[in-house]
Amino acid sequence: MASADELDRGVFRSTLPGGTEVLSERMESVRSVAIGFWFRQGRIHEPAAEGGVSHLLEHMVFKGTSRRSARDLAWELERLGGALDAYTTHESTAFQARVPAHHLDTALDVLVDLSLQPLLRHEDLALEREVVLEEIAATEETPEEVAFESHASFLYGGHPYGEPIIGTQESVERLTRESLVRVHEEAYRPSNLIVAAAGAVDHEVLIGRLGEALPADGGPTPRREIEEPRGTTGQRRIRREGGRQAHIVTGGMTVPYADPLRYAVVVASTALGGGMSSRLFQRIREEHGLAYSVYSYHCFFAGAGHAGAYVGTRPETAGEAREALFEQLHALATGGLGDDELADTRSQLKGQTLLSLESPAARMSRLAGVALYDQPYQTLDEVAARIDEVDADRCRAAAAFFEPARAATLELSPT
Repeated sequence: MASADELDRGVFRSTLPGGTEVLSERMESVRSVAIGFWFRQGRIHEPAAEGGVSHLLEHMVFKGTSRRSARDLAWELERLGGALDAYTTHESTAFQARVPAHHLDTALDVLVDLSLQPLLRHEDLALEREVVLEEIAATEETPEEVAFESHASFLYGGHPYGEPIIGTQESVERLTRESLVRVHEEAYRPSNLIVAAAGAVDHEVLIGRLGEALPADGGPTPRREIEEPRGTTGQRRIRREGGRQAHIVTGGMTVPYADPLRYAVVVASTALGGGMSSRLFQRIREEHGLAYSVYSYHCFFAGAGHAGAYVGTRPETAGEAREALFEQLHALATGGLGDDELADTRSQLKGQTLLSLESPAARMSRLAGVALYDQPYQTLDEVAARIDEVDADRCRAAAAFFEPARAATLELSPT
């Protein structure tokens, strides 16, 4: 049996002989288990001509295996009161289950079956392709999502980090069963897998069950080199028929996930637009009444990061809203945060971190991130300490990323 390293009280990490990384956290106060499989396969691993293949494959594995039909895969856990879901990101594909603790074996069996033994039939591809095309159509009917996707593409200048995870209508229509099978054979293997679990789980039992359930590894996963994104600056306006709002997204490149300055970027972003007390909300909505929705955002990948802000407003007030937005961004970039605002924002973030980790699913996802980004595990006290280390100088360095002159700004407007 694989050895286990204790990272914290009740938190363990092991590497199975086939290369699978396993992390678990025992939560004494719950009677359920959240368990997930993360494969290092996402949008950045796809050839340009096969955009969306990872996401379509995520859909296809739910269409059935040699042991279970599509309905059986869902009903196997739902009949126990549990749930099964999945999602794809730019860097990974995840399959997750939540069940009463005494049904962990069933959840493991379902996750192994659907992810490693899918049938991937021709007849299922035609049907599921239509489902994904409907998903793309639904996204295109949501202007705010269109604005963010268009901004990401503009900012990253064609780099995979800025391309839609789901693909485009054209790329999805081109995808073949052979493409899906190839990606599955290359990426869905033990050496490319992270398993994370949290709740009423025993680590030794978990790695024992996984050792029995997972196949022998077929070798390392082939990977193509990913170029470092450079980022684009400037302004772009897109006219879109219909709707009654202009959607303004602005943002620029920051730092990757592993960069220590990430915490300072989050602090600056939170003070800018992370709640009703934030600068953007108070100035643009409360003082000027220019928007119902206004907020900041930040995103960190293994190889890049970006942050910025969004405002939705009427076309006739778009110019005023953009000016007010840029004014706040420039003020943050040049002045940073005052002592009181910095202390309050650090306190806000520490509280949000604690509240966000009350569920087994949240603890599970946090553990997966440790392996996905190849970072040391940090206790909650250590995370709080990293936030408290964001002093005025670090915050000023991070705030500089929000300068409008360093950003790409996209406006999606009906006029």
